[in-house]
Amino acid sequence: MSLGAARSLLAGARSIAALTGAGISAESGVPTFRGPGGLWREYRPEDLATPEAFHADPRLVWEWYAWRRDLVARARPNPGHLALAALEGRSPSFTLITQNVDGLHALAGSRSILEIHGSLWRTRCLGCGSVRVDREPELGRTPPRCPCGALLRPDVVWFGEALPEDLLVRSIAAVEACEILLVIGSSGVVQPAASFAEVALSRGVPVVEINVDPTPLSARATIALRGPSGEFLPRLIS
Repeated sequence: MSLGAARSLLAGARSIAALTGAGISAESGVPTFRGPGGLWREYRPEDLATPEAFHADPRLVWEWYAWRRDLVARARPNPGHLALAALEGRSPSFTLITQNVDGLHALAGSRSILEIHGSLWRTRCLGCGSVRVDREPELGRTPPRCPCGALLRPDVVWFGEALPEDLLVRSIAAVEACEILLVIGSSGVVQPAASFAEVALSRGVPVVEINVDPTPLSARATIALRGPSGEFLPRLIS
């Protein structure tokens, strides 16, 4: 099936859900965990993005996030981000579920966003749990402290941590209510987001995948479009 068939499916849907992963942000120059450049110094992200790593060396982990924020601060939404924002603006019901923590969807103008893995632009107190928005790209080399005295950590979901329950519930509800699911730039291996397409397919809802590489979903998707989301999404909604 082709782009034209995907456009027809999308045009007939009143309730749309979209799941985005690292691939859409990679097109804006944001490095992915699994792609080239996935190392920082001699460390793998999987060794730094854990509660245990932060407990053992909070300064090291904080420096890594400061580096990531500096990179992301220079990135700008690409045509894929902008197309999803435009699609939301003309859809009766639209939910954007993203695994990305870079905030580029919001910069593109999307509003109905579920950031299931958190945000680089927020901090969370290890003591009182308060969450603060901080858009300054320069974090400093040492983790700051909350007024309560406890350390602040990035408000992101680390390896070994569960997704926030309310966001997970809302994400599943959106997938269960949609008439079409777009899966864009997601590796299809990170749970529980990887199971969202199965939820839709089990209901007979069409799933359109857009990815530069094949994924575990590709063979089961209703339509799999192979290429950059910045190329396909503007054509899909036109």
